[in-house]
Order: sequence, then structure tokens, then C-alpha cells
Amino acid sequence: MYLVKSDPIEFMTKTKFGKLVDEIVIKDKLSYMDAVLHLCERFDIDPSDSKKYLSPVIRNKIEAEAISLNFIQGGNELPI
Repeated sequence: MYLVKSDPIEFMTKTKFGKLVDEIVIKDKLSYMDAVLHLCERFDIDPSDSKKYLSPVIRNKIEAEAISLNFIQGGNELPI
């Protein structure tokens, strides 16, 4: 099903976490935010501690989702 089924949390890396997030987004059609929360629940990671597992690429994708949903204000968009 997923790349890593029951790896202990001490072996989780940014690379593994990022691959799992991308796989869940594609396979389960979840948003990046939901995929991260799903993995936090699955691996018993406090969501506030998930920052250390997020690569800059995943962070940028989450930020883009948040801007598109008006959760945060984007600074690089042209006014319409």
C-alpha cells in the first residue's frame, strides 16, 4: 500500500516523510495538509513536531494550498 508500513519513528527522515506525503496526495487524492496530518496520526507524531520532517518542497506546496484557500495571505500575487 504505502512505501513504509511500520517504520519506527526514529528511522523517519525528511526524504521518507516527503515520499509518503506525495504518495498519499496522489493515491488518496488528499491535500498536502491532510496528507501530513494523516501521517502524523499514523506514526504518532504530534502535528506541531512535524516541522522537522517537512522538506522545503512540501512546505512550499502546503503554503501554496493555504494561499489558494485564503488561510494565509500570499505576498507574491498580482492584484486583480
